[in-house]
Amino acid sequence: MNSGQAPPPPSTRQFKLEKESELRVEVGPDGPLRIRLLTGTAEIFGAELPPENWLTIPPRLKFAIFTWNGATIEVDGNSDVYVADETPMVSYVNVHAILHGRRARARAAPNDDLDSSQGPRVIIVGPIDSGKSSLCKMLLSWACKQGWKPTFVDLDIGQGSISIPGCIAATPVEMPIDIVEGIPLEMPIVYFYGHASPSVNAELYKVLVKELSRTLERQFTGNAESRAAGMVINTMGWVEGVGYELLLHSIDTFNANVVLVLGQEKLWSMLKAVLKNKPNVDVVKLHKSGGVVTRNVKVRQKSRSSAIREYFYGITNDQSPHSNIVNFSDISVYRIGGGPQAPRSALPIGAEPIADPTRLVSVNINRDLLHLVLAVSYAKEPDQIISSNVAGFIFITDIDIQRKKLTYLAPCGGDLPSKLLIVGTLTWLEN
Repeated sequence: MNSGQAPPPPSTRQFKLEKESELRVEVGPDGPLRIRLLTGTAEIFGAELPPENWLTIPPRLKFAIFTWNGATIEVDGNSDVYVADETPMVSYVNVHAILHGRRARARAAPNDDLDSSQGPRVIIVGPIDSGKSSLCKMLLSWACKQGWKPTFVDLDIGQGSISIPGCIAATPVEMPIDIVEGIPLEMPIVYFYGHASPSVNAELYKVLVKELSRTLERQFTGNAESRAAGMVINTMGWVEGVGYELLLHSIDTFNANVVLVLGQEKLWSMLKAVLKNKPNVDVVKLHKSGGVVTRNVKVRQKSRSSAIREYFYGITNDQSPHSNIVNFSDISVYRIGGGPQAPRSALPIGAEPIADPTRLVSVNINRDLLHLVLAVSYAKEPDQIISSNVAGFIFITDIDIQRKKLTYLAPCGGDLPSKLLIVGTLTWLEN
């Protein structure tokens, strides 16, 4: 409290939750907000709230505090908060119980029987803002609480829960997911697609999904524990046209055997029909939570920008990124996709030249790279770029054409781990 001044108006409120109800919270842009558990037990995205300790939540976060048996929650700060007693949580935890049973059966199977020792591969699908990421977190947290270490796969390039937007990625999850810190990253495998929408280059998206899947299959073959724990796969919210085609491709590529459809009857019935010839694939319809908030394009863009900022500065601004200068001659920048495959004169009359979606194009370093986010590839040679995952990202802050020098921001100091960089259309304006 600030002594010598009139105390501020009380901003602390208490909420008593009955069993199987939840407190839905939307932290305002001016945040942060503090919450604590006074009595009973409660969880956020499947992770237990510690009793009595204040938890500080950053601005613009939306979440629900759920209790199975009743709880009293204290909230301090400005936010939209309300209690809801109708929630789909019981159906979500029932899904978890079934997955737990399958994991246990897979663990008990002989290791050399790759089919029986494979735990559930759950893919969560549904339109934009149907609560897919939240359900992923819950299923992962509940699995961790019971001693499993499932692999989280994030195919949602628009938002990105593991890495920055514009990437597809996977990471093992060993601990319930902290609401502030997010997914704990041990050794994430990240592939850089480079755009916020798959429509820019759908073929490249498919190629990278295949690459990620191959890498995970190799890991699973040698690790019985990971195989039994299985995967939880998050997808993007584009479920029509090309988006639907990419969804089917992902289900197929990862050999998903449980498809959870959130909040759309039509999608559920389409997938049910198309997967009916695969008897080992269960297509399950689930209700989306009433607490799911629909975000407009502007809000989604802001969220993308925040995710990129977090990569460089940390969630609570506790990291100091490094500004570095490099000579043009010390790096090579590539774009994937582009350039017609053949000149018009070499094509049949009336045929249009089509761009090769996976062609590697060398990019001249010029002012066009300003404010773009580039990936640093693990590739040793340019022709390995598509099949290689990335070490991290840099942000281009200045380009001196005269002196042939480029200034970039990196999350840590020292030389870049590789001189091969990938550029897409991912921009960020530091604010």
